[in-house]
Amino acid sequence: MASAGGRALRASYNYLVLGSIGICLYLLGIGFLYSVTGSLNMGDLRILLPPLYGNRIVQTAFIFILIGLSIKCAFFPLHIWQPNAYTYAPSAVSVIIAAAMSKVSVYALIRIIYSVFTLEFIRSYAGVDMAICWMGAIGIIAGSLLAIMQHNLKRMLAYSSVSQMAYIMLGIGLSPITAWGLLGVIAHLVNHALTKGCLFLAAGAFIYKYDLVDIRNFEGLGKKMPYASAAFTLAALSMIGIPPSTGFATKLFLIFASLHATDVFASSAYLFVAVLLLSSLLNLVYFWRVIERMYFIKGGEEMDGGERGREAPLSMLGPLVLLAALCILVGILWLTKLPLPLLDAVLSGLRLEVFL
Repeated sequence: MASAGGRALRASYNYLVLGSIGICLYLLGIGFLYSVTGSLNMGDLRILLPPLYGNRIVQTAFIFILIGLSIKCAFFPLHIWQPNAYTYAPSAVSVIIAAAMSKVSVYALIRIIYSVFTLEFIRSYAGVDMAICWMGAIGIIAGSLLAIMQHNLKRMLAYSSVSQMAYIMLGIGLSPITAWGLLGVIAHLVNHALTKGCLFLAAGAFIYKYDLVDIRNFEGLGKKMPYASAAFTLAALSMIGIPPSTGFATKLFLIFASLHATDVFASSAYLFVAVLLLSSLLNLVYFWRVIERMYFIKGGEEMDGGERGREAPLSMLGPLVLLAALCILVGILWLTKLPLPLLDAVLSGLRLEVFL
């Protein structure tokens, strides 16, 4: 990313600095845990920590680990490195960052919460789960509103990712109350990897063929690049939450989780449902701008693909079409399989425990 120079170099530097801060906080938290338990084995820590839940060092360790991994996950409001990194990185790099890298940090956070501290630690501090949920809800709306304001396609997708990662934060906050929360987190990890990977691949194809990144210049693109545009549209519909896509399954599970939390969160749980529904509308707003210009507004001047032809090469279309198809097929899988038995299978593989 830094090889592009200019703003890309600054984006790389910001990512390096903030990523280093996140890792340092995480390692400090691990060091604090070692200082009070004498072990780094996750299984041992799970046994040794419960009597120490009231220990200030353990509490500080959890805060450091949570903040450090939240920076790496780009959770709102610790996402400030993400928009520029996604925007100015080469498209192939953007795909890897968006689809895979942040998910590794989310997995690490899930393992720390469930396998080391356990949900009993979260429950022992009133208001922590509520605070996480509210940060997620605010991030969902804020990221969507920022995405609506963008004209650069990759930057719009970057702020969309801020909103999408906030879904995971909301699910983590709901998971101490109901297993539907964790199911929503796992489903959204899959959903975001598939859909955002597909969207960034499509953006890369548009840039490769016509050097297009400004949404206002996308008139008639659906006719000139039908397969890439169709794949982008399918992934966008999944992100909006149109059934039977993976995005629909994700939001459905999180809505179920919110409704199951009404006894604990009272009216706030219904507000979380409203946020999830509103987020679909906001997603529709910023993705429809792209789809409308691609399919329903005729272009002025004919785009010239030069020697490379009209459509993206097969080497780009293959992964693009595959991911677009998976956005629908995986959604059907999530919706037709019984969710909780499927969740049990995932949890047994991760050696996690959910308290229903």
